[in-house]
Order: sequence, then C-alpha cells, then structure tokens
Amino acid sequence: MDKLTLLKQYFGHSAFRPGQEALADALLSGRDALGVMPTGAGKSVCYQLPALLLPGLTLVISPLISLMKDQVTALTQAGVPAAYINSSLDAEAYRETYRRIRRGECKLLYVAPERLQAEGFRRLLEELPVSLVAVDEAHCVSQWGQDFRPSYLEIAELVRALPARPPVGAFTATATAAVRRDIETLLELRDPLRVTTGFDRPNLFFEVVRPRDKEAWLSRFLAERPGQSGIVYCATRKTVDAVTASLLAQGVPAARYHAGLEDGERRASQEGFVYDQVRVMVATNAFGMGIDKSNVSFVVHYNMPKDLESYYQEAGRAGRDGSPARCVLLYAPGDVQTAKFLIANSQESQEGDPNRLRRDLARLNRMVSYCKTGGCLRADILDYFGEIHAGRCGNCGNCAGDFVDRDITVEAQKILSAVARVEKRYASGLGAALIIKLLRGSRDKRVLQLGLDQLPTHGAMKGVDRELAQRYIDCLMEAGYLRSDGEEYPVLRLTAQAGDVLFRGKRVLFRDRAAATPSPEAKPAPAPRPGAQEADGGLLAALKALRFRLAQEAGVPAYVVFSNATLADMAALRPLTPEEFLQVSGVGRVKAERYGAVFLQAIQNWRAGVSD
Repeated sequence: MDKLTLLKQYFGHSAFRPGQEALADALLSGRDALGVMPTGAGKSVCYQLPALLLPGLTLVISPLISLMKDQVTALTQAGVPAAYINSSLDAEAYRETYRRIRRGECKLLYVAPERLQAEGFRRLLEELPVSLVAVDEAHCVSQWGQDFRPSYLEIAELVRALPARPPVGAFTATATAAVRRDIETLLELRDPLRVTTGFDRPNLFFEVVRPRDKEAWLSRFLAERPGQSGIVYCATRKTVDAVTASLLAQGVPAARYHAGLEDGERRASQEGFVYDQVRVMVATNAFGMGIDKSNVSFVVHYNMPKDLESYYQEAGRAGRDGSPARCVLLYAPGDVQTAKFLIANSQESQEGDPNRLRRDLARLNRMVSYCKTGGCLRADILDYFGEIHAGRCGNCGNCAGDFVDRDITVEAQKILSAVARVEKRYASGLGAALIIKLLRGSRDKRVLQLGLDQLPTHGAMKGVDRELAQRYIDCLMEAGYLRSDGEEYPVLRLTAQAGDVLFRGKRVLFRDRAAATPSPEAKPAPAPRPGAQEADGGLLAALKALRFRLAQEAGVPAYVVFSNATLADMAALRPLTPEEFLQVSGVGRVKAERYGAVFLQAIQNWRAGVSD
C-alpha cells in the first residue's frame, strides 16, 4: 500500500503537511532525520507512517507516561496496532504487552528513556527486528534545553547495542540552534536529513497584558468564553492553589495540577481535563508535555515563565488542531523576582553549576524582553529561534491592538538625568526599583539611607504611577538609551545614545494602549485556518455533543474521536454519504467505518430540523 493511501486510511489526510513527506521518506530509505516542527504540525506522522510501511517494530522513546497513553489510544482508535510499556502497567498487562510484541501484533512500541537500561527490556529488543527508532521531544537530550532529561543520554548507547542499527528520527517543536546541534551530537545521528518547517503558528494570537488585578482579569476573560477549554499556567504551587480556589468559588469547572499533590489528585485532574469534564486546568509547568488534547482554545500564563522556550512550548498547547486560539501572558514586574528565585533554587544551581545559572539568567532576561517589547510578539519569538520572517504579523496583541504614540521626551529626560546623577554618586549603580522610588519622591528607609532624597531629581515624577514609570524605563531600554548591567542584581546604565535625548533634542515616543483598561476581546480573533469554511454553530454544537457521548461510551478523550477542526470541517461540508464523509479533513477509513453512520445520521437529523 502506498504512502498517500495509508495517510488517508489511518490519519484522515489526503496530502502531507510541510516537511512530513521528506522526513518520512528519509526514514523509509534508512537515513537518520531531525525534524523541528511546531506543535500541531504533525511530527508524529513522520514516524508513525513509516512504522506502518517498515517490516519490523518501531521503537518510540517518549518522556511521559501520559503522552504514551494518549498517543497509543489515538493510534488504536485509528486502527494502528500500538502499545506502551511503563510503570503504569500491572504485572498481567505487562506480560500481555510483551506477548503481543513477540507475536508481531504491534507496529509501534512507546517507552520512557529510563526503560532502556532495564535488562528484561534489552533482552526483548534482542529478539525483535527493530526497523526504526523515533525520539519524541528530542530537545530533552540537551542541557541547553528547558526540559533536560539525563536518561535521554542513554539513547545513543541503546541504538549502538541493537543487532542492526536502524534509522533514528529525532523530533521536537522547540529547539534553538545550540539545542539542535546537541540533538545531532548526543543522539549520534548519522548524516541526518534536517527539516525545520518553521516555528510559526499562524492560528495562535499572542498577547502580553499588564492587568492591575490578575484575578479580576482572568474572571472576565473566562466569562467571555463559556464553552472553551484552556490552561492557566502559574509559577508556583501556592498560586495554582489560590487561582483554582478562586475559579471554583465563581462556579468555573477547574482543576489543579502541580508536583505537590498526591498522585491520585493529579491523575484525576488530568483525566478530568482530557475527558472534557473540567473546563480549565490551573497548573505549574509540571503539567502539559504529555497532553495531546487538541481542543485547547486558550493558554493563559498567570505569571511569566523563566524562558522563551518554555513559554512557546506551553503556549503552543493551544490550538493543536489548527483552530484559532489565544495565548495571553499576564506580566507583572514581581514575576521577574519569582523567576529569579526559582532559577537560583533549582537543582542545577544547588549543585553549583555556574555556567547553567548564567545561561538560565540570560534566558530569563530574554523572556523579560519579550514581555516588554512594543514590537511584533510573533516576530520576537521567531527571532529568538533564528527564523526569518516578514516583520509585523498583524495578528498579535502588539500588531492588532489599539495603540497611540505619546511623546514622553520630558519624562525620558527626567529618568535619564536621574540615572546620570546616580552613576556619578554610586559607581556600582542602582536598580530600576530604586530609580523609580527616587523619581517618585519616596522617603522609605533605603532611599534615605542612600541619600537619594538629596538629589535634584528626587520627586521629579511625583505623580506618576510606579508601573507606568517602569514602562517608561522599559521603553528607554528598548530604544537603546538605557541598558541593564548585571545578571542576578541588574543596575541601570546610560548608553552613549542617551545624550541625544538629554542634550540634543531627540524626541522619545511611547507606544501605549488607547484604552486604559482594554477588554481581553478588544483585539481581533486570529484568522481561521486556511481553506476552512464557516461552520454552522447549531450543527457544530450538535456534532460536539455527539462526540462527547461517543467518547464517554468508549472511555477515550473527546478529541481522540475527532478533533475540533475535523468537526468544524464536517459541519461546513455537511456530508450525506459515506464517500462524502471521507472527504472531511481528519476522517480516515477506520474512523469512518467506526463513526461514519452515527455522524451522518446526526447531520441528516439536523438538516431535517432546519427544513422544518
């Protein structure tokens, strides 16, 4: 059977997405491959399809139990024989899985990297023809990455120990150039085909908001999306608990997830979210890598993450099926100190790795820069990952927002003058917080101890809000008139260009929102996925209700039956025959045989209701 026939039969697609065919062909020809593709771009098809065409077993190394379970469930529903081996299996299930593998009843076997060193598992591999090794979340092999897993370093040794070396495919959604080099070196890839399809996710609408009250903002945001499912990421367990309690008190179906909870509660929270029994998951970054839930309509970061890799990976859990989704980061200056505390107290820092600490602080500074930029947010992300882009995207909070340019030359001169006087008096410099206190005329203990109240610029911006003063400083830093020196305790310094504003009449413009407190919906929604037709809301709701019932009966997540994008396409096309049903994007032959009759009946019933 040829590739395209299998692609439609098992995965429901009539054509390959960018990069998929080249990567699949490389692996089929015996060549190693490295695929860097954004979340939702179909990385798994690049090795799942070759697995169906190759004669032996495909070994998939995956970092989390939940990710294996979701992948195997989805494959089984699509008619692909797959299994996983991990610590969640009881003794009998473990033995039965081994028997199935030995009988050749599985084409794909998912395992965690820690399993590779188990003696019984190594003996099993010696008995089997392994035709392909696929490494999912391959960035975990690199210490430059945000999810380093030491057990990933064992993968290359396992491949060397196999009776015959199969091709190795490595796949990730988030990898800088340094991480990509590490992946190739540490996995010992041989002349790999390198495919980077780009990091852009056009269906995601990125936005940074600085609300005065995050709790009130989140309540309003969720109230405007009563039928949508999403994730709220928090920096600490304490914040997770507080936000969850607040949402539950408001009647929002929410669950919490962090490493401090009992295993049972974490499992119940995850299953409730995946099975659409819980609408909002409030979590630390301990949640998410193993979640393949396609119908996540928003991701809100209640606190700023520690680096752009983590942010992009976590935000990317929205809109996996290509549907429009929002990714909002709620920024507050206090988030920076929280992130520094978490970095300083991480395991790597406690083990005294100064290089790792410096790298983490540098990545944090880059994350802060994203939060403060007045430029295109999408372009800023793509710049970080080294991808060429067209400039302003027109579809992020900074491009599509309602902004005005204000002349703040006088305020800029006051700030720059304050920094200049501080530099003369204190060679070591002072941080932004103390500069702002000086400008606002504070008389707190530290200001008086340092004698800042004696400087001419003390109180020069007495009526200016502290947050607004910080944003003025951010603007001056982005424009190149101020710079930050130091990593752990940065201080403000003038640049050579500061003289243009102080002495040569250079104007400074500050880009600000036209409305003081804009609604989260003030920005236009992302453009629909290319080629999608507008689906009737009533029919789409009926199809979603049917999907939910079928998923409950089968004991699988709703998106495993069909994704939101597939249901939207179904509602737009309104198929009436099995042949027309197969034209729906995301409908393969196996799923058509399993679900086609009941969905076609639902569409006929809806049409009859409309005609009445």
